[in-house]
Parts: sequence; C-alpha cells; structure tokens
Amino acid sequence: MNQLDHPTGAPAPATTSAVTAPGDGSVAQWTDRYAHAVMDTFGPPQRVLVRGEGAYVWDADGKRYLDLLAGIAVNALGHAHPTLTAAVSAQLGTLGHVSNFFGTPTQIALAERLLALAEAPEGSRVFFTNSGTEANEAAFKMARRNRGDGYRTRVLALQGGFHGRSMGALALTSKAAYREPFEPLPGGVEFVAFDDVPALEEAFSPAAVAERGEVAALVVEPVQGEAGVRSLSPGYLVAARELTARHGALLVLDEVQTGVGRTGSWFAYQQQEVGGGIVPDVVTLAKGLGGGFPVGAVVAYGERAATLLGRGQHGTTFGGNPVAAAAALATLGVIERDDLLQNVRTVGGLLRDGISSAGNPLVAGVRGRGLLLAVQLTRPVAADVARAALDAGFVVNAVAPDAIRLAPPLILTPDQARDVVAFFAAVAVPEDPAAAATGPSAPGAADPASTTAPTTRSS
Repeated sequence: MNQLDHPTGAPAPATTSAVTAPGDGSVAQWTDRYAHAVMDTFGPPQRVLVRGEGAYVWDADGKRYLDLLAGIAVNALGHAHPTLTAAVSAQLGTLGHVSNFFGTPTQIALAERLLALAEAPEGSRVFFTNSGTEANEAAFKMARRNRGDGYRTRVLALQGGFHGRSMGALALTSKAAYREPFEPLPGGVEFVAFDDVPALEEAFSPAAVAERGEVAALVVEPVQGEAGVRSLSPGYLVAARELTARHGALLVLDEVQTGVGRTGSWFAYQQQEVGGGIVPDVVTLAKGLGGGFPVGAVVAYGERAATLLGRGQHGTTFGGNPVAAAAALATLGVIERDDLLQNVRTVGGLLRDGISSAGNPLVAGVRGRGLLLAVQLTRPVAADVARAALDAGFVVNAVAPDAIRLAPPLILTPDQARDVVAFFAAVAVPEDPAAAATGPSAPGAADPASTTAPTTRSS
C-alpha cells in the first residue's frame, strides 16, 4: 500500500512539509540544480529566494533583500500578506476550480468590481485570463473582429511597446530580438513612432488607408515599462482617442503593468495628465491584479467592444478561476482599505525627488509615475548598479543599459524609500577605461526600446 493511501481509499493525513517541502540547500546548490532542471530561457537565477514578508524577501543563504521589483510589478501587497493569504486559503478550501460551463460568486463579483473601478459605461463586460499576455491576445482577437463595413486588416502599435510573448501578443511587440526567431508572426501589425502624434495621424491618413486599408485597433501602453519606463506626453491619448473614434478603430490600453494602483490611480489613463478624460474601448490588466496569484482581465467598454467576441470565439480553462478571483478581490480590497493609492503617490514622490536630488553624478534623473519608476544613469552601467544593489540588499531591474527600473510593492514605507534613496546617493561604478575609449558595447545602449536586459516582463 502506498504510504499516502488510507485503508479506506482516502488519502492518509500528512503534514504539509512532508508533502511539499523541496528540501534544503544553499543558493549555490539550488542554482546548480536549476541549471539541470529548468529550461535556459532566463539565464541563471540571480538568487534563489525561499520566503518573503511585507516588502522583504530572503534567499536560501538567509540574506534579506528589500524587494523593489515585486515580481516585476506583480506583488502589489508585498509578500505573505495576511488578508491575501487568508482569502486564497479560504476559497481553495471551499471551491478550487470549476469549468467555464459554470459561474462562481467570486468571478462575478470581481467582474462587477473591475467595471466599477473602470467607471465603464452600461453594456461593458470583462473577460478573465491568467496573464497579461493572454489578455493582450484576447484584445488582438477583438481587433480582428472589428471589421466595420469593410475588412479592417491593420493593427497599430507603438515602437518600444511590449505586450507579451505568445504569437499574437508578440506580433504587437516591436523589439526585433523577441520577434525574429518566431517569424512569420500574425500579420497586419504596423509600428508607429513612440509619442509622435503626427506619425499617428499619418497612419490614419487617407493615403495610408488607400494604400494599406482601414485601422482596426491601436494598442498603447500609457507608460512603456519594458522600454525603460517611458511615459506618453500629455495629450497623446486624447489625440489617439479622437483618431480611433473618427475611423471606427478600437483604442486598446495595455495597463498590464500600470494598472491596479501602480501609478497612483486604479488605471494610469484615469489621471488627467495621462488620459485627459478619455474613455478607451479596451483595457488589459494582469500583474498586480492578483497580488502574486496569476490572473488577468480584459475590460471591454460599452456594448460594441463587449460583443466583439461571441460564444465559442474565445476561451480559457483557468480564466476566472474562483481562487484567482478571490485573490484579486482581496488585493483590490486591501488597496482601497489601506489607502494604498495615496501611499503610492507619497512614497513614489519620495523616491523620485530623493534620488534625483541626491547629488550622485551617476544619476541623471528619475522618470515614471507612482511606484513605476526608472532611475536614468549617466553611463550604460545599469547591470553593474543592479549587481551592487543586490549585494547591498536591494532587488532592482536593469531595464536598459542606462536605466534601473523600480516597481516595488504598493505597501513600501517612507522609511524603506529613504533606504533606497541612500543607496542611490552612494552607489558608484568605476569607469572602465576600455569602455570609455570604445563607447558602450551593450546591445541597445543607445535605444532603451531595444535593450537586451536579462530580466524582462514575464507575462
């Protein structure tokens, strides 16, 4: 008889550790095991982490780090948040999964909550996914269904944009290094210069329409995270909304990284200086929505967008899973209960102003919104700075050769922010005489949108 089998046929009682514990080991030992067991798509792990609490994580050697990346903008409430943990445990102990032939209260309540936060008009609907990539894949299919009176074949996206790595989402992603190994990709996608209204107007011009057809959709990140935390100028989304509305195209906002409070409002476009009061057609979400549990969503604004995908035209096994929905409801509830949107604005301001004014000649400035920031460096030494940060007990991301991305948990405290400021005030990277003589050799050093930084958005 198997040791886990009970004589009655039911599983025998077992302690959690006996069933799930992977064993002990040092960072070096786990890294060696990683190399022999995990596909080499990310390179060797910088550390092997074993637990977290609040804004801190610990590695297998017992060293503590202030997590300023939060799983790339995922762990909105930090690690092991008691409300999130309790919600997931309670739901899993009640109903863990059902097929999409059935609904659950958590799924329905989450959809209603998102529509309310989005201030979506009557007739709006939500489609649930497991990630940002899947949400953008669904939005791409919605664009394909937006045919109008004719057959619209063109989908516009911005240079530097990142929308995921599945085939449809990858087609919307401009970086050649990501795209070229998997071509041919789904066709009809055109890339427009970033933050360039005249270029966008040209893409909708009569000449462009006559030559290439009508535009079905424009897909835009309000802040491009992967490209180095680049924000669109005030007025850009207003112009984009006017053009798409006039031509019957969808305006799709990828808020996978910027949504769920990351920039200090529920959605970045809701800030007047970002969106100018526009109402988009589609918003995609993921990352911070589940506080660490995989969940994504497509919010379709109004009856027209909400009915583009009909019965049987799209689906997912795990999307809207009751446990994922419970995690998302708990995350949204804590953000509201603890006024974390205000905390994001306050602590984000402390980081931005403190790092910018610290007087370190290596730091040129800070850009971004809320707690999605990039520290612009005066030299292409971001990888060196990231290593120095890790050695000093800070997890950051070298998002470009000359920029460090900060996307900490929304619960980051002012005191923790001051520790971060102190690090950037003091960090120094020696000049490399050879590099100074020959110039930067890192791929994409002159263009943040083409960087080959080792840690990229995972959705």
